[in-house]
Amino acid sequence: MNERKVSAPEKIAPEKIAQEKIDQENFERALDRVQKAPRYTGGEMNTSVKPWNKDLLRFGFCFPDTYEVGMSHLGLKLLYGLINREPWSLCERFFMPWTDMIAEMKARRIPLLSMESRHPMKEFDVVGFTLQYEMSYTNILAMLDMGGIPLENRERGEADPIVVAGGPCAFNPEPLAPFIDAFMIGDGEDVLLELNQVIQDRKKTGESRRACLKKLARLPGVYVPDLYAVAYNEDGTVRAVEPMAPEAPARILRRFVTDLDAAYYPEEIPVPYTEVIFDRIMLEIMRGCTRGCRFCQAGMLYRPVRERSLPRLADLAEKLVRSTGYEEISLSSLSSGDYSCLPELIRELMRRLKDKRVSISLPSLRLDSVLKESLEETQQVKKTSLTFAPEAGTQRLRDVINKGVTEADLLEKCRDAFEGGWSSVKLYFMEGLPTETDQDLAGIADLARKVVAEYFGVPKPRRAKGLRVSVSVSTFVPKPFTPFQWEAQDPIPTIQAKQSLLKKLLNMKGVQFNWHEPYLSFLEACFARGDRRLGAVLKRAWEKGCILDGWSETFRFDLWMEAFRECGLDPAFYANRVRPKDEVLPWDHIDSGISKAFLWREREKAARAEVTRDCRQGCNGCGLQKLKGVCAWAGANAAGAAEAGSAETGGDAGAAKGGAEKCE
Repeated sequence: MNERKVSAPEKIAPEKIAQEKIDQENFERALDRVQKAPRYTGGEMNTSVKPWNKDLLRFGFCFPDTYEVGMSHLGLKLLYGLINREPWSLCERFFMPWTDMIAEMKARRIPLLSMESRHPMKEFDVVGFTLQYEMSYTNILAMLDMGGIPLENRERGEADPIVVAGGPCAFNPEPLAPFIDAFMIGDGEDVLLELNQVIQDRKKTGESRRACLKKLARLPGVYVPDLYAVAYNEDGTVRAVEPMAPEAPARILRRFVTDLDAAYYPEEIPVPYTEVIFDRIMLEIMRGCTRGCRFCQAGMLYRPVRERSLPRLADLAEKLVRSTGYEEISLSSLSSGDYSCLPELIRELMRRLKDKRVSISLPSLRLDSVLKESLEETQQVKKTSLTFAPEAGTQRLRDVINKGVTEADLLEKCRDAFEGGWSSVKLYFMEGLPTETDQDLAGIADLARKVVAEYFGVPKPRRAKGLRVSVSVSTFVPKPFTPFQWEAQDPIPTIQAKQSLLKKLLNMKGVQFNWHEPYLSFLEACFARGDRRLGAVLKRAWEKGCILDGWSETFRFDLWMEAFRECGLDPAFYANRVRPKDEVLPWDHIDSGISKAFLWREREKAARAEVTRDCRQGCNGCGLQKLKGVCAWAGANAAGAAEAGSAETGGDAGAAKGGAEKCE
């Protein structure tokens, strides 16, 4: 990766050099004693190693899970390239070590070191965590501790790094509020460089940590929790979250990237030497979703839909294939089948890349998307497994969650796939959805049975061998900023009874049933909807040894329950309780752009099993129409739709037409 020239590296005291040499030798010895040493070695193709210069803003990008998980994440690669592109800043990576490496580090007194230059975390100016999953929170505490940084923001001194965080879980920042100095709310590439510039200015002027945090609080989309006080009612619910400084706004509006073509996207990405979970090019074709599934946090948080143009995507694909050598491109988005130029895009990519034997995969397919032509194009190189997400087993429950697809949609798409030579299909469902009955669970097995029948309905000469229908059922977790944020999660015994029923119903030839243990989903629900008091539970659980909780071999539910008891908090209060309309939610001071009134209307429609149309067919008044220049799908009557709370007003056929014109 070509780097701009920067000034010479700073001079380092001889005693520090000696210590770094000892750390380096110890680190090399540790690598000989652990499994999967490439997790820690660095030096991958397309990584950026800039001189360790005191004048540069030094950003430590921390992914709070293992290397193979973190290196599969598109956001890491995007922000890594964005920071390193600037001549005044550098970015190096940190990952959560596995248990064997943690033991070696403790025994040898090795601090957590960056992948690129192997500098300790505490020597960086900014340490930034991406928050993708609630059950990685204790990993954040572990990484700070291994990095030599005080856990709680109130304990940090002037020489300690500013600890920041962003990502989808930052939309409810309260459980991590005691540990994070500043949260970035919304699209990271829209706010990160502004945040870095404020901290870089602090390096030049020598201003205090407190003054810097107040300046950060002035940035749109930045939340500094130490500048806010939380008050509670006698029943344990939140009474208010109020700012305590004039720099802190009462509500923090998320940041939006409005033009994806103009936004930064990497043309070179680090290529791991070892196998990672998603070892391919991730090409983000669009951001957001217009469908409005009521359980889906990402579908609400990443509104509105913004598409990259076909020429821009084709150019990026060619450059990424050239710079990485990958032979597979995944067209990434929440609903790739909804991209307005999908057949044209795939046709153009195959034309440009077919001779290089590069395959195209389509994740996150909507059942009602027009896919047949696209599937025929993608099979020119090799067939990949197709994934569909009906989410629920009956039409009634699909209407409750506003999935907007039918059984006929699923069977038609599976038939097209089987006739096109596919034999492997993955189906994703959820159990525990609001209003769910045993009949809805039986519908999952009935759908799987009909998918198998579609496969055997294809004549033998055209039918691929080796049928595999994978049925994965996850547990519903109520999430902030969704219409179901007020709902309760099923208690663990209820979840287990439903899983037992599904095991019996799905015991059929050609079908594999996968499920998630309910204990993890229970804790996920606690922290997804938790308040600031849960910070004490996180710290106590970490002290008891709870780390790498997303991995079954290291997860200790009993220790988590001990931590809750010792902190005097009931996890069922957070996970298994329906919340009334007038309750102040712990995240109400965060503004996603979607109005709370709209979410409540959607909850009421769910109770009636009433669907809401796709935003592309007309504005539903979610609240984004108030933000000028943000939502291209909001029509001339969008304000009327918001006021009336009606899905029958508004609409902008021109916006949809404009999307189609980009394909020409």
